[in-house]
Formats: sequence, C-alpha cells, structure tokens
Amino acid sequence: MNLIQKLTEEAKAAGARRVAMPECEAVKTLQAARRVLDDGIGTPVLVSPADVISATAEQAGVSLEGMEVVDTTDADALEERAARFMAAGQRMLSDKGIRRKMKMPMWYAMVMEELGEVDCTFCGHTNTTGDVLMCAQMTIGLAEGVDVPSILALVDTPGFEGPEGSVICFTDCGLNPEPNASELASIAISAADGVRSIMGWEPRVGFLSFSTDGSGAGQSIERVDEAIKLVHERRPELAADGEFQLDAAIDPAVAAKKVGRESDVAGRANVLVFPDLNAANIAVKLIQRFAKGAAYGHTLNGFKRPVADSSRGATVEEIVGDIAMLVLSAR
Repeated sequence: MNLIQKLTEEAKAAGARRVAMPECEAVKTLQAARRVLDDGIGTPVLVSPADVISATAEQAGVSLEGMEVVDTTDADALEERAARFMAAGQRMLSDKGIRRKMKMPMWYAMVMEELGEVDCTFCGHTNTTGDVLMCAQMTIGLAEGVDVPSILALVDTPGFEGPEGSVICFTDCGLNPEPNASELASIAISAADGVRSIMGWEPRVGFLSFSTDGSGAGQSIERVDEAIKLVHERRPELAADGEFQLDAAIDPAVAAKKVGRESDVAGRANVLVFPDLNAANIAVKLIQRFAKGAAYGHTLNGFKRPVADSSRGATVEEIVGDIAMLVLSAR
C-alpha cells in the first residue's frame, strides 16, 4: 500500500467531510467527485451553475445521485450568503465587490467554507495558482502567526529509514522563491500544523542550511537563525531547531557528532524547512529522478481553513488522492 492509498483509507475513517468542488466545467472534477463519494472519502458539494454541472455530468457519464448541487446562478441564495459573509467580520472586499466575485464558482465555494457550510475547498484544476491564492486570502484569510501561504510535500523515498519511516515532509515546495525570516517562520509553522493534521505526527521541524550550528557564516544562515527565533516566539510549543545540514537533521549518529548540545529535533526531524524554493525544488526532483521517490501534496498551508490548489494536469486518480489529503487536513 503506497502513501496515497494509506491516506485515502484514513480519510474514509475521518468522517464524511464536506468538500466544495467549484470547477464543474471540467469532466475530471465530476469523475473525481463520483469516486470521492462512492469510496467514502468525503461528501462532494458541487458549486457551479446548475446547467453546467448537468452538462458536464452527462459528458462525463457520471451520476449526480448523492451529491449536493449549489447553483451559483440562484440570485437569492447568493445574496443571502454574501450578506452573512460581510456581516461576519472585517472583509477585504466591499458589499458590491463580494457579490460580483461570487458569480465565479471558486469565490462562491470559499465564501461557503468561511461560513462553515463546507469543511474544505478543492480547486486549481482549471483556475491558476495565483487566482486560487487571491481568492483564499480575500475570503478565508491566513492563520494566526502566518505571513504567507506555502505548500508542503510528503516525500516517500524507497529505502529511506527516517524518523517516520520512508516518508518525510519538505517545505516550501511551490510558492515562496526567497522567503525572508518572518516568511520562513510562517512556512515552518504551517508545515508543522499540516503534518499533524494529515499524518498525525508530532512535528519536529528542522531548518536546513549548508551549515550546522554555526559551522558556516553568511546572510542566509542569519536569516534561518532569525526564523527559528520567530517560530519560538509565535509558537513556543513547537519543536523547531537548526540551522542543520541535511544529515544532521535526520541522522542521529551524524547529529551526535555535529550538534554539540541537547536538541529535540537534531537527527529526528520529520519536517524539513528549506532556505529557499531553489533548494526545495531541486531536492524533490533529485529524489524523484535518482531515488525513484514520490512527492505528494497540493493542500495550501497557512490559511485558516483547508484549500487545495490542484495541478491542472492532474489525473482523476491524483485528484482523488489530493482530496483525501485535503479531507485529513480538515480534521
């Protein structure tokens, strides 16, 4: 059983989470929704014009039985939700602005999530990452202590025997090219919360560098050290430490030689925070190409509520796996 199969089984046991799926003009969205419902992973809530949903379902050969349809062209329902959304707190949009935006299904779906009508939102199969991020920031908002959204990857490497077996978390793997210290702290906090929800781990966050505990010097090390201090200030209960070279972060024997102090993380890190996107992207692709490993994860970290930004080239199988992870993040 691979990692996604394992997570899918756990999602089935997590209860019938309501998953908003707004990109119903895409055949794969409805095919995946059918699988999600039939396999007991979650309860799809299709958020789009009703005629679009019906036409796509017919094209896909998919029955809508058991799925909830939210017709975004229902003016009365849109008005009622928009009014509740605006009344619930300070918003970045005007009354007129949110009503205009909610004509777009993705915005409608995330307003529903912010109102507590669904547990999570799956999108990105037809919308761009930039559009997904903007919508989530203006409707759901970032979690406390978080400056920027980020993406974690659950990396499963054959033959790797780490603190959690063959799986470890990398971050940030998709959004922030050159994070400053505050952003790096946000990325670490978000990843820690993400792996706790998705994997059930107690996170141990290792900040990576070319240096271990001051063995090197430079601005990048100063930035990492400042980020660690910020994590301790914002979330003192989190086990976060560094700066560590990769081997010192995950190998107890190396950590014993290189880290001359007590550490709850050194040699046992299960969340690796890369200093920038260059390093994280290269690391993931090295593992995929040379070690035949796999990397999973399209859940956006850092938002108050779970949102997934899928790949536009994802298969139905991959979408179902992404939704399983999304459901777990909503636990």
